[in-house]
This record gives sequence, structure tokens and C-alpha cells, in this order.
Amino acid sequence: MVKPREECGVFAVVAKDPSVDIAQIIFRGLMSLQHRGQEATGLSIVDSSKRIHTYRDHGLVFQALKPEVLQKMWGHVGIGHVRYGTAGSGDIRNAQPFHYETTQSPPFSLVYNGNITNYKILKEELKKKGKIFLTNGDTEVIANIIASNCLVTKDWTENLEFTAKILDGAFSLVILTNEGDLYAYRSGNKPLCYGTVKLLNTELYIIASESCAITSLGGKLIRDIVAGEIIHVHQDHFFHREKLLVIEKHHCVFEYVYFARGDSIIDGKNIHQTRERLGINLAKMDKEQNFKYNNAIVVPVPDSGRSAAIGYAKESGLPYDEGLMKNRYVFRSFIAPSQAERMNLVRMKLNPVPAIVKGKEIILIDDSIVRGTTMTRIVKLLRWAGASKVHVRTSCPPIRFPCHYGVDFPSREELIFCRKEIEASSAREANELVCKEIGADSLIYLTMKGLIEAVGFPEKDLCTVCWDGKYWFTHQRTQKYLKNGRI
Repeated sequence: MVKPREECGVFAVVAKDPSVDIAQIIFRGLMSLQHRGQEATGLSIVDSSKRIHTYRDHGLVFQALKPEVLQKMWGHVGIGHVRYGTAGSGDIRNAQPFHYETTQSPPFSLVYNGNITNYKILKEELKKKGKIFLTNGDTEVIANIIASNCLVTKDWTENLEFTAKILDGAFSLVILTNEGDLYAYRSGNKPLCYGTVKLLNTELYIIASESCAITSLGGKLIRDIVAGEIIHVHQDHFFHREKLLVIEKHHCVFEYVYFARGDSIIDGKNIHQTRERLGINLAKMDKEQNFKYNNAIVVPVPDSGRSAAIGYAKESGLPYDEGLMKNRYVFRSFIAPSQAERMNLVRMKLNPVPAIVKGKEIILIDDSIVRGTTMTRIVKLLRWAGASKVHVRTSCPPIRFPCHYGVDFPSREELIFCRKEIEASSAREANELVCKEIGADSLIYLTMKGLIEAVGFPEKDLCTVCWDGKYWFTHQRTQKYLKNGRI
């Protein structure tokens, strides 16, 4: 793994005019969310006879949803999903949407982004009640809970409320019913928003993980779904808040640092501008430490380091240049089976520009350092291209803990800063050891204070577990609802 991976992206659409076919709209929306998952793609669409048709396949959106597939998917209400799995294997049965149809409940299809930390506990309880599982992921557990709740309530809002109170973790989900209704819920950590698109003579109602999936269709973002909110949308009415559950806010800070697309707005924060502020705060740290450079330029690690590098250059007054070129046709280097192959893929993916970096001190800006292997290779490439010095700056603090909320981080033993902390007597010494291992002349991580200031939310409303290890949510409420016989 080169970088931590977000689990997935969700997209949903309702056309006000029932004669409009929305398969192509889902395709285009998922293309805008491709950065959130590259393992598998799928969609579910309701037809005029109230049947839900679902298709899933491995690969990128354009690989999975070929024209011949889309031509067979007719309907005006549907959901889509791009996946990079953290819970469950890469088996296609773990891909989404997850279509559920039994005698217990009306047919429905489900897409979600996140991770259910107590899904194994819930799965065992469901097995005791006679449930049979066909996958090893957490999506089927959610679907079974929803179906079980259908035995005690026919109201989808009440069903979602019961389900949300049983599940521990961080997630956003959308349910598609065979009646052509969409129900969306956000637990608070994973982003989810909605907006509208004018298409010919009709209007489309869109729900998506990020606003870029709405604006790329020429649409307008209305707002983010707030933590604990259940939203209902149907062709006959606009977005309607059905319920607002009282839950804690835990905005995932890594969305602002790395995951989200630069043109997205999440909870009112423009991603590109937020990352610029991260870079500005990095440059202020350099000034405070009185670093002196000779013939220096600011170079981003493309593409995720670019916005922060722009901010750094503005604040420092140093020139900005593209000293590394990215091959956009190399995908998924994080799955290469060996370290040697990963390093070869790094060279295929990134290449220095000697005419720009030769004889220069490079201020290399990246969003984070995970294992350190990729950064080590990039530093070597810049030296090979003639850089006199390489100073590494990262726009977030050292990653010290794995995430259990839908982000695929390596284990603590694989995180470079954690390894060096074990050897070192202080955080300062650990920083020096990391700097030495990656071969840089200097290394500065942004402080937690600088990160929080740039993002602009109160610290109590943020999830910063990958830096400080302060995990939230417990299984106490799960046990409470199990005892109450909800499932």
C-alpha cells in the first residue's frame, strides 16, 4: 500500500420524470468518485414494474459498466457504488450494491461507505437466529439487520433508526426500495451530500459521497447530510428530512488531507482551499524553525500534494514548480505483491524532471508518509535528477495508529513513524530516524494544532484517531439493542 485507501463512494439518483433513463447518469457520477475505490463497481436500478436490477463487476467504472451493460439497465431511480474493500475479501459477492430479496422483507438494494466495527459480533448473533451468510463482508450484515427489522416495522425511517442504533463504527448508506424510494443516513464520520441537476426538461435529485459527483454533472450542491440525519427522496417530492438522531460528530480529517477530490466541498469546507491552508501552516513552521534555503523550489508529490505545495509556496515566497511528472495511466500500484515490484511501479508512476530540479534544493510537499518506502524512492529519484538537497514536508502529523472506521491503513508495525518511535527516546528523535531512513536532508510534519486550524472545525468534532489513537464508539449500545430484541 502506497497510501491509506478510502473504502468506497456511493451515488444515488431519482429522475422526476419517470420516462428518463438514469443508467448513464450513475455511470458519470461514479466516474467522478473513482478516486474513492478502484476494486469493483456496481449499480441497481428500479424499473417500471418495481423490479430492482443489479449489476456488479471487478474493475474501474469504465471497465465494469460497459455500454452493453448500461443499455440493459432501464429505470428512473437507482444507486451506484465504487469499492475498495476493507471488510471482506475481493470476492465479487462482497461488491455493492447489495441486493436483498426474501419473503421476510420487500426487495431493497443497499450501498454504503464506511466500516462496521462490531459486524462480527452482529453476524454471530444473526447466525444464532438462523441467518445464512453468503459473503464475509459487513454489507450483508447491515442488509440482514434491515430485513429483520422489516418484521416489526413497515416504516423505512423507523427501520433505519433501529439499524443505526445497532451499528457501531462510521458509515453513510443509501437504501433503494422497489417502490422507487431512496433513504439515506449519515453516521457523522463519512461524507454524504445531496443536490440537483437540470437535465433537458426534468430535474434529477442526487445523493453522493462528495459534491464533485453532483457538480461534474452540471448540478448544484444543496447541502451535506448532517450527522444522524435520515433523508427520504422520491420522484413526487424533494429531499425530506424524516428523522434527526442525536449522535456525536466525528468528521474524518483525512478526507480533507487526502481522500476527497480537490474540487469537492465537505461540510462547508472547500477541499482545495483547506489543503492550501495546510501548506501555509507548514511554511509557517519552517519560518519558526528558521530554516534557510539556497536556490530552493517547492515541488509537490502529484497529485495529492499539489494544493498544499501551492499554499506553502505562497506563504514562503519560494517559487513553485512541477519537478515530478505523473503517468496517469498507471493504476493501483498499492496491490503489487512485492516491494521490488512496488518500487518499479513508483518509477513508472512518477518521474523527475532534471531540467527543473538539477542544482536546486527541493522542498518536497506530500500529504502524508505511511510506510516510507515510496517517499524513500522519490527522494532517490530527485537526487538522481541532480537535486542538491531534498527537504520533505508533510501536510499532516505522523500517522501512528490504524483506522477501524473504513480506511485501510497498514498495521502499526508497518507505519514508519511507529517503528521509529520504538527505537527512539522521544518524538523528536523518531522524526530524525524517519528522516534518515527516507534519505531526506530534513523532515517536518505538520502539527496537530496546524492541522486542526487549517480544517476549521472544533477539535471535539473531529476524528483524528490515526494520529492520536483516540478511538470512539463502543459496543455498549450494541449489547443494549441486542437485549431489546431488535434483531
